[in-house]
Amino acid sequence: MRLLSGTSASRLHIPLLPLAHATPRCVPLSSSALACRAASSSAAPAGDGGARKPWLFVGLGNPGKMYQRTRHNVGFEMIDVIAEAEGISLSSMQFKAMVGKGRIGDVPIMLAKPQTFMNASGESVGQLVSYFKIPPNQVLVMYDDLDLPFAKLRLLPKGGHGGHNGMRSIINHLKQNRDFARLRIGIGRPPGKMDPANFVLKPFTKKEQEELDFTFHRGLEAVRIMTLEGFNKSATFVNTAQSLKC
Repeated sequence: MRLLSGTSASRLHIPLLPLAHATPRCVPLSSSALACRAASSSAAPAGDGGARKPWLFVGLGNPGKMYQRTRHNVGFEMIDVIAEAEGISLSSMQFKAMVGKGRIGDVPIMLAKPQTFMNASGESVGQLVSYFKIPPNQVLVMYDDLDLPFAKLRLLPKGGHGGHNGMRSIINHLKQNRDFARLRIGIGRPPGKMDPANFVLKPFTKKEQEELDFTFHRGLEAVRIMTLEGFNKSATFVNTAQSLKC
């Protein structure tokens, strides 16, 4: 992904698109159904009781109304979709992030939307990981990617920042540890010679919103699978070519 430099390119936001409008042709399994399917999953080991560390799901974006309905905040939106589907309230402010705690099946999870602005996301994520002692393989960061086609998802187990300022900050605050998963959400390339900084500020069209709603449903299903059945099954689900018609 090409680096978006400057304030206008790195401090951008998106609100939750109401899923009530969406008519996705593929309805994700409920977390309870997945929990039954994953009774013996290594992602949800039995017998550790309250000592089990939560999964940390982080969506990147920027706070403030001026950044709403722009492409740079799809990470925030993805978190909102998960929170709504799983009945989790993002009502707590901890370590410079809006945080919500809950469960998928019987597995504890934590949702976070750093409020530091994109370039400083690591200030929040680093503190959350350290305070709650969350292992890197139970951290998933979700963010926008210019180099993926619009509404396409790609799930990777680790990697670099790819020129993304928010990811660069997170890696720096995790002491250069890159061994955490990331869900890249494609926003596509700007048309013609449009400056990428202006492109990520453009609102979504109605058709784009419908496509994104489908993408967010897929992302929700991926998070459920990852939590209850493990990263590999989730990555297979996400990275296997899939059309809107399933």
